[in-house]
Amino acid sequence: MAQQVDPIRRRLLFGTAAVSAGALLTACTSNDSGSSDNSAEQAPVADGKPGKPVTIGFAGPQADHGWLNAINVNARERAKTYKDVTLEITEGSNDTAAQIGQIETLINKKVDVLVILPADGKALTQVGLKAMRAGIPVINLDRVFNSPQAYRCWIGGDNYGMGLNAGHYIGEKLKDKPNARVIELAGMDTLELTKQRTQGFDDALKNYPNIKKVARQAAEFTVESGQAKMAALLQANKNFDALWNHDDDQGVGALRAIEQAGRDDFLMVGGAGALSAFQAIKADNSVLKATVLYPPTMAASAIDLARALGQGKGLGGMAEFEIPSSITLYSAVVDKANVAQYMATGFK
Repeated sequence: MAQQVDPIRRRLLFGTAAVSAGALLTACTSNDSGSSDNSAEQAPVADGKPGKPVTIGFAGPQADHGWLNAINVNARERAKTYKDVTLEITEGSNDTAAQIGQIETLINKKVDVLVILPADGKALTQVGLKAMRAGIPVINLDRVFNSPQAYRCWIGGDNYGMGLNAGHYIGEKLKDKPNARVIELAGMDTLELTKQRTQGFDDALKNYPNIKKVARQAAEFTVESGQAKMAALLQANKNFDALWNHDDDQGVGALRAIEQAGRDDFLMVGGAGALSAFQAIKADNSVLKATVLYPPTMAASAIDLARALGQGKGLGGMAEFEIPSSITLYSAVVDKANVAQYMATGFK
């Protein structure tokens, strides 16, 4: 998961992560007879009908986390839905030199479009620039390159929005409780995304003067770290009302620690959208009551965008002839009321 794109850049906000990119890319209906003569000419838009063949190169990091594996799955499955798309996908690596080599191989193969989720956006900026200079447009997925010249379009999640929505959800649940106390199980503090999630959470809590954050502990996005760090939080905090955990994978470990401690006196909100979290929310038999999405379906949307770009088409529902330069996905809150809607998007 990744740093957020610079907020001053123009962004297109999706209303919900569950809305498929296929729906976004369907053709617009023609203007009716009552439309003004001054209306914009209809742009050619991408749809599901076979068109110009497009070879898409896809390069991502090693799938050593449930969310990253779901990124690869979403890319492959979306590409299969198009008869005019050929997907060249790399093995994936967390070694920046190895990933750069994989991308250079795709450049040498002269793919039509590249979709890149860099292991390190800063370290891979130069290879993004190399592709763009070679005339191969780049869809930069999630972890943003340092230069906007290194990509044609960025699409990714909203880390600040995750924290903001988690904070507002907890705030609304506790707004009538005097002296409410919350704690936070964060991700890796070396990552900018973790800082953004915490900032969003803290900013949301400012709207609820009765709520105080009394503890914060960083973990490492793994089950093992989630269990160990949550156990420490529970030992140090005997009384609190809510927990926000940044990541559903480490949340599996956190729930183990909570169950082992026999605690059920608070509510928990997770992050990302793992299937295990959705199942626990639906069962409603643990402290986990909601999770805030960081949807891996963005990889499917990236394939849609790459196909549209390769065919020289825009997006249905928009007047412009070109795809936008930046798309930020919305961090929807999933709880028992709407979990059935999102279940199919959950990653393992």
